[in-house]
Amino acid sequence: ATVGTPNSTRTSLESDFHNVLSQIDALTVDASYNGINLLNGDDFKVSFNETGTSSLTIAGVTFNAAGLGLSSVGTGHFQADGNIDTELGKLDVALKTLRNQASQFGSNLTTVQTRQEFTKNLVATVRGGADNLVLADTNEEGANLLALQTRQQLSTTALSLSAQADQAVLRLFG
Repeated sequence: ATVGTPNSTRTSLESDFHNVLSQIDALTVDASYNGINLLNGDDFKVSFNETGTSSLTIAGVTFNAAGLGLSSVGTGHFQADGNIDTELGKLDVALKTLRNQASQFGSNLTTVQTRQEFTKNLVATVRGGADNLVLADTNEEGANLLALQTRQQLSTTALSLSAQADQAVLRLFG
């Protein structure tokens, strides 16, 4: 491009670049959940037990445009090839930074999901054991109790008959 006449395509790209930086800043601010924003510097502690002795603290990062090493450029900055190359280098560094952080967040997510699955299985096991202790089948237990009572009555009757028979035999000799 000549020095006196600005290239309209490069001027348009300069405007697009500023819009992208504004979107990055807006996305960073909007990336919160339950008041925690890992992309805006907040740390997040995940407790794995009720006492908090087993936990994972996920360190937040500040990934707005400035945090990624990106900043607005002056009017006409993109008219020079060297300036564009400089900004492209900064964008490459920002992309690598984002990819590395995404990998770290992914690793933390895997750890939390593994612990969550373990906890779900433990809860299911404990719940099943508690159900077996508490939720007995009343019909089955009632039938077992009736059978036991019947056995006891039969035993008592058998003992009574046996005692009467013994008395009868003794009377024969008496």
